[in-house]
Amino acid sequence: MDGRSMNTTVDVPRGLAGVVVTETELGDVRGREGFYHYRQYSAVELAASRSFEDVWHLMFRGTLPADAGERAAFAAEIAPLRRLPDAVREALPALARATALSGPLAGLRTALSLLGASAGFRPVYDIDPGRRAADALAACAAVPTLLTALHRLGQGLEPVEPRADLPYAANYLYMLTGQEPDPAKARAVERYLISTIDHGFNASTFTARVIASTGADVAAALTGAIGALSGPLHGGAPSRALDTLDAIGTAERIEPWVRERVLAGDRIMGFGHPVYRTEDPRSRMLRDIALGFGGPLVDFAVEVERHVEEILAELKPGRELHTNVEFYAGVVMELCGLPREMFTPTFCAARVVGWSANILEQAADSKIIRPAARYVGPNPPEPVPALG
Repeated sequence: MDGRSMNTTVDVPRGLAGVVVTETELGDVRGREGFYHYRQYSAVELAASRSFEDVWHLMFRGTLPADAGERAAFAAEIAPLRRLPDAVREALPALARATALSGPLAGLRTALSLLGASAGFRPVYDIDPGRRAADALAACAAVPTLLTALHRLGQGLEPVEPRADLPYAANYLYMLTGQEPDPAKARAVERYLISTIDHGFNASTFTARVIASTGADVAAALTGAIGALSGPLHGGAPSRALDTLDAIGTAERIEPWVRERVLAGDRIMGFGHPVYRTEDPRSRMLRDIALGFGGPLVDFAVEVERHVEEILAELKPGRELHTNVEFYAGVVMELCGLPREMFTPTFCAARVVGWSANILEQAADSKIIRPAARYVGPNPPEPVPALG
């Protein structure tokens, strides 16, 4: 009896596209409708009307804060967790030097592992839901501090200690620059952060859940998710989309530049999405934010978007290809003064909340995620040849 007859296997599409692997109460993406939600609320509407901390509360505790008192209590719970343990803080200069060529996101993988170890994170399999949630809360609160400290150290600057009186997004910008941010820019970044907290079973979220399904600790699951996010086909694209605008340079170069790339079969970063078959709602929201700032960069981005969609419609008829979240995210972050090497880390500073909520949900299910692969190599078993 061979191995295949002992196990039930089912063929699925490559990349697990469209395959339902579990149930979730956290949210969903309706690609054909151009809509996504966190629990029962539109994610874009939440970004327009609520704070980052409110949505964090929603993802972790199932409800939005009911009033100002509940909101303040949650903020007060988070604030002290922003400060790093001494063991982690002391290790950051060496870690920043070691990852000087790779950047803060690479350093975060090691820093977060160290944070979990120094804080005594235990396997989620061995602890109760309350302790799991406390570990996840601590990790989420520390990620912006770790990212900004690693960035500043890499620039030869001292880290900036977090401020308990500032909201999540404003504190992030403050730790990054050392200056209290302009309220309009802080709110723009906050709306971006809210809009990227979660987005269905994307590659990094699925990675986090696979690791959590083994019973590993929260830091281990988050570290794996960060590794997945770092890939250019996932979270590593906002700065690349902005690089596209730089490469085009001027309005008269848009048409020949785009047409040449499309005919060559090259991917234009910032366009297309594996789920959406209509406009990405995050891109629509971020375009409106960018238009609110105005200026030459925004005008040029809008012109590039128009030409790209026209050329794609001509050369790839029948395909719905629009800007995705990365295109205008890059524009908004540039306008708000974030350095490009911090675009993907900023994405991470939001998505860590969504990953953590998924880790907590997965930890409640003791079933390990263990798919199968179809073997297509040489036909076994063959005799092992003698060494000649």
